Order: sequence, then structure tokens, then C-alpha cells
Amino acid sequence: MSCWIRRGRVERDERQLPVDRDTVETTDMNYYEQNRQTFLEGLQTFLRIPSISTLSEHKPDIRRAAEFVRNELSAAGLVHAELIEGEGNPLVYAEWTGAPGKPTLLLYGHYDVQPPDPLDEWKSPPFEPTVRGNDIFARGSSDDKGQTYILVKAVEGLLKTKGRLPVNVKFLIEGEEETGGEHIEAYVSSRPARLKSDAAVICDTEMFAPELPTICVGLRGIVYAELHVEGANHDLHSGIYGGAAPNPMQAMAEILTALKDRNGHIQIPGFYDRVVPPSAKEREAWARLPFDEAEYTHKEMGAKELVGEPEIPLLERLWARPTLEVHGIRGGFTGEGAKTVIPARAMAKISTRLVADQRPDESAAQLKEAIRRATPKGVTAELKLIHSAAPSLVNPDNPFVRAAADAMTEVFGKQTVYIRSGGSIPIVGCFDQCLGIPSVMLGFGLPDDNLHAPNEKFHLPNFYRGIEAVAHYLETLGR
Repeated sequence: MSCWIRRGRVERDERQLPVDRDTVETTDMNYYEQNRQTFLEGLQTFLRIPSISTLSEHKPDIRRAAEFVRNELSAAGLVHAELIEGEGNPLVYAEWTGAPGKPTLLLYGHYDVQPPDPLDEWKSPPFEPTVRGNDIFARGSSDDKGQTYILVKAVEGLLKTKGRLPVNVKFLIEGEEETGGEHIEAYVSSRPARLKSDAAVICDTEMFAPELPTICVGLRGIVYAELHVEGANHDLHSGIYGGAAPNPMQAMAEILTALKDRNGHIQIPGFYDRVVPPSAKEREAWARLPFDEAEYTHKEMGAKELVGEPEIPLLERLWARPTLEVHGIRGGFTGEGAKTVIPARAMAKISTRLVADQRPDESAAQLKEAIRRATPKGVTAELKLIHSAAPSLVNPDNPFVRAAADAMTEVFGKQTVYIRSGGSIPIVGCFDQCLGIPSVMLGFGLPDDNLHAPNEKFHLPNFYRGIEAVAHYLETLGR
């Protein structure tokens, strides 16, 4: 997951909003404090497994990571801990349902990670977790092994100190989130009875700023595809055939620039028709967030200036507007020196991010039609869909969301804020559509955690307080 935005630091102010320790300590918080070193060592073991789902040579590591999660869940005291096999990487399932009449939560995370490239930019090896200051550096530390481990250890603490949980829980951890999540979507859609719950709980998002407890209520969906353009059936000499032969690279450029104008407006007919703008209340709340646009532009992005729809405020562009981006183009000659060739074919990887109430199938069809209209003569263009996911939007007044906000406030000592994210977690839409449940997205990452980039990290104070916050959330729901 994700779209991460650098924000100003929010200092912890115990006088403004003191932590109610009488409430928080309904669980034996001594367990969480006394076992911090054990939690850290377990996380380090988890992070040493290079469970890269995009590379087939890491299939054995994927299985090792799945088995590690299963064993941790079993050791925590959950039952029916198992690997669920299928067409894809194993899912991990476990449950504890000994609280009749209490809510049931579906706890989700993922154990797969992104490739660590470029390796030469890492200050320490990506799969040798290293603690520097208050941060642990490793691939997957924040996205999402560290945050998944929070859920496991929160439940473990309650079971070890009380022998039972205040609510019912079902864990479902996947190993394909970074590659589309087809296995888990098929499983969720086919097993609604087994997975029946009142809400899903996900730790795979961010805090808006350090020390500022945050709940994400909206995610963008995605349509990811490859665009293939073909001209002649073989490369041609540009001197002999130039001026008459179709050029797929030129055609690719023409198609892509027809899809979006210079100001960031998507030119696909009907693409904006279903877009639901944020409410006035939401816009007002976003305007109050501690955000430094200059720091975001120059320090976090390293860009000279921002682009996009000039009439739309920045956070709204990032969270509540659809996008169309080009991720890579391949074709023709790119080696050293000169080769005067008209290439026979070209390929581009593109995606659109979707917002409520856009639909992936409809959006993909609109994109295909726009490409057909923009394709110049002499070439053919084919869009091949790779994966897609629906957007999601949860009402912040949902009682499961509000209880989570209260728990975060009590543990972190600041009023919880609500944001959206520009990124996508594919399973969230599936939980909504297939199980009919909202997703409560508690984020403990930070804006500078370097997701999908070298030197990914996780802030250890957030790791430890995240465990306490999730445990307190479960107790709050149990009462």
C-alpha cells in the first residue's frame, strides 16, 4: 500500500488530552511492556524472510513466511491455525470464537513484500533488520509485516494474561497483496459463512503525522494494465521506410497524451461521472491537518513543483480524485550509440486510481474505448488488464470505527484524525462486497517510512503502542 505524505510533527501533549491509564490498563499492560524485547526479536525473525511475491524464485521464502505466521498465531493461543492452499500463495487462517454474544472481527494483514531494488541504496541489507535509533530498517518492516505483527501480539497479550478474548476474532493473512491478491479474493467470495464477521480490522496504513493517531476511512481503487501497440511485423530501416511506415512508439505517445491533458484532467469520456466529491465536513477537517505543502513538494517528493488539476486542493487530488499514470514504456532501440530503426511494437504499463463510486469493470471499459478512439492509423492497440480493485469509503460514524478512534486517542494522548489514502488495499473492497462488512484501518506507519523504496523502516515506539492500542480496542468493543 500506499500514498505517503510528509507532515509536520505533532508533539505529544499529555495536558491537552491525557491518557486514561485506568481505562487502558484494563488489560495487564505490564505484559506488553515486559515483552517488548521478545516482540522485537520475533519481528526481526519475520523480517529476515525475503518473502517477495513478485519473484518466482522466492516461492520457498513465501512458504516460510506463511508458516511463520501460522506458528505465531498458534503459539499466541488461537485455534484452527492453518495454511489455506489454492491457486496462489498460501493464506493463513486462525480463530478464537469463545465470546458468544460479542462482536466478531476479521483481522487482516499480508506477509509478502516488495523487491528491495535498488540494493546499492540501502544503508543496511534489506533482509537483515537493523535498529538505528528508534527505527527498525528492513524490507516489509512497515508494509506490512510490522503492522501485521501488531495484530498478532495484541491478541497474544490478551490470551496470555486473561485466558480469553473480549471479542471473537478470525485472522486471515495473505501473501499476494503486492501482486493483486487473487487467491484471497477467490477465497473470501467463496467462504462467506466461515468468514462471517461484524467488521474487518486492518493495520496497513499510515499516521498522518508523527504522534497523531489516525484512522483511514477511504482508499482509492485501481485498474492496472499493459498497452500493446503494433505496426509492421518487423523492425524497419528508418531511412528506407521513414515517412511511410507506421511508428508504434510515436503512436504510443499520441495515445497516452490523448488520455490526459497538461493540467491533469483525464480525457476519457464518462470517467468522472460516478466520482463522489468529499463532503464539506471532510474538506474542513482536511484543511485543519498539519501539512506543509512546500516540505511535501521539495523534501519528500524531491520535485520542483506540483502538478495536477489546478482547481482541486492538493489533499483532495491525492485522496478523492481519480488518476491516470504511466509507469513504464518499452520499445525500439535504447542501447549505446545509434541504430536507425522504426520499431515494430511498443508497450506501456499504465494504471488508473479510482474513487467512490467508480467501478473497475466500467472504468476499464471506458479506458479501452478511449484508447480505441485515440489509436492512429497504421497500428493496432490492445489493452491487457493485469489486476483491478474497487475503491472503498467507510462512514467515520460507524460504531466500530468510532471505538477504534477512542482507543487510539487514549493510547496516543491526541485526538484521532480521519483521513483517506491515495493508495489501494485490494481486499477492502472485497470485504465490503462479499462479506458486507466495513474495514477499520488503523495505521501505525509514518510518512517517511520509505514504502516500496530503499531503507524502509518502522518506528518502534509506534510498533509497541500499536500493540497496546489494538488490545485496548478489542477490550473497548468487548465492554
